[in-house]
Amino acid sequence: MGQSSTQAALRYLIPTGEKPIYIASEGGADAQLSINADFEDKVVDITDARQLHPSASLDKQGFELHRHLSSVDDFYAAARQPTPYEAELRELVLAITGGHELLVFDHTLRSDSAAIRRQHNIRETASVIHNDYTEASAEKRLRDLLPADEAEKCLQSRFAIINVWRSIAGTVVQTPLACCDAQTLAEEDIVASERRAKDRIGELELVSFNPDHCWYYFPAMTPEEVLLIKTFDSAGDRYARRSIHTAFNNPLAPPDAKPRESIESRMLVFY
Repeated sequence: MGQSSTQAALRYLIPTGEKPIYIASEGGADAQLSINADFEDKVVDITDARQLHPSASLDKQGFELHRHLSSVDDFYAAARQPTPYEAELRELVLAITGGHELLVFDHTLRSDSAAIRRQHNIRETASVIHNDYTEASAEKRLRDLLPADEAEKCLQSRFAIINVWRSIAGTVVQTPLACCDAQTLAEEDIVASERRAKDRIGELELVSFNPDHCWYYFPAMTPEEVLLIKTFDSAGDRYARRSIHTAFNNPLAPPDAKPRESIESRMLVFY
């Protein structure tokens, strides 16, 4: 598995037949998940993805890592006025995916430190296994973001939603992201769940345990690296449809590990 591979407890949904309701936090020191569902911790192997040969890819495993130097020196400001960073993301992601057009529509800042969350009014790390979109909510997001005639045209061709995740304050040690190989995920593992936020209601996917799941992470990610995670692909019959993912407490982290600060940027990619 490699020296940086590890084992950790990940939080799986205990399905009951009821549709879970996830209420998104609004940020701050006390920000935390609120879901009317039960979960169970399962200790799983989490393999060092840097050891994969060939490397993980968006179309096969549903995630991939790239080196990316950004000109942005203050991502807290960039999330409020994101135009320069969005231009960088556009160039990066179109080249990687082969898409012909891209629309960045969201930036979310997170930290595992209450003090940092209080200072910047940002959200907590996402500590349950999930995927950001269902098929219905992905299509609804596209319709919400585009004029009706343009949306209908885009829905006739392949589109995907990609999440670009990066550290914004040093090397990530304490609460990295784990991603599941899309090839090891069964559709019956997925539970569509309502997602309620301040400005809208949508859906995300929670996940029940399956011992076939294969988990990976990229240890010691730096601000000069980005992790691309596919959260929806309308061509999911030919490519990975999604990679479920979660933050986890890294047993290899030293007690004085620096708090994680990160930004994730979501975008529609059109093919």
